[in-house]
Amino acid sequence: MPYIKTQDDTDLYVKDWGSGRPVILLHGWPLTADSWDDQALALANAGHRVIFYDRRGFGRSSQPWTGYDYDTLADDLATVIERTGAQDATLVGFSMGGGEVARYMSRHGGKGIAQAALISSVVPYMLKDESNPHGVDGSVFDGIKDGILKDRPNFMATFAQAFYGVGWISSPVSQDVIDDFSRQALMAGLKGTLDCVDAFGRTDFRADLAAFDVPTLVLHGTSDSTVPIDTAGRAAAAGIAQSQLIEYSGAPHGLNVTEKDRFTTDLLAFVKG
Repeated sequence: MPYIKTQDDTDLYVKDWGSGRPVILLHGWPLTADSWDDQALALANAGHRVIFYDRRGFGRSSQPWTGYDYDTLADDLATVIERTGAQDATLVGFSMGGGEVARYMSRHGGKGIAQAALISSVVPYMLKDESNPHGVDGSVFDGIKDGILKDRPNFMATFAQAFYGVGWISSPVSQDVIDDFSRQALMAGLKGTLDCVDAFGRTDFRADLAAFDVPTLVLHGTSDSTVPIDTAGRAAAAGIAQSQLIEYSGAPHGLNVTEKDRFTTDLLAFVKG
């Protein structure tokens, strides 16, 4: 530590804080484990061991050419759980990270997991098609990739504004938060940044929902323009047997920042059980 090597020799940068029953935090796209720092500090201070890491291709982790599909990402998570010895853990995925939670539960049988949480998550299925008429049109994901290729720094700064619900008149976050989002996003490799758009935008997790056999918190903002609540949060809660849905009225996608105190309190309460 702080690096764990995966099955294909990718080095994952791991942060391991505190001691006690573990909580594993999976970050969103295109960020790093640092986006969890506020919640990780609160969890560690409350008597938990907090394990959180930079996804392959992002932050301080290696930038391999391949492996940005959810099967591989779930295998990376399994390696981290095995190498850290985490047992009876709470597994929390934000945004793209929710997909890793779902695929780990199905592909690895939820080994070592006692609770799960999907926060502003892409689960169960983002893409609009005949089977998912309330999904997001594929042109949106193509547009994201085009914007990145045209001017990645500008795209990330603009994307951050929607992420945190910044408007013309008022903003729930400072410019420094937007700048920090861009800083984290630009640490990532370009290949992984692009490939993960297809992963979170086009992967169908509906069959994975049956594998959630533990208490599961689903938490989503009603004004999330990045991952709409009807497409994701409400659909996920409807498909998970032991789920508890909490909706934050008016909250945007990045509610771990904009609703930080409330969210941290709700997450601590869920982990405590």
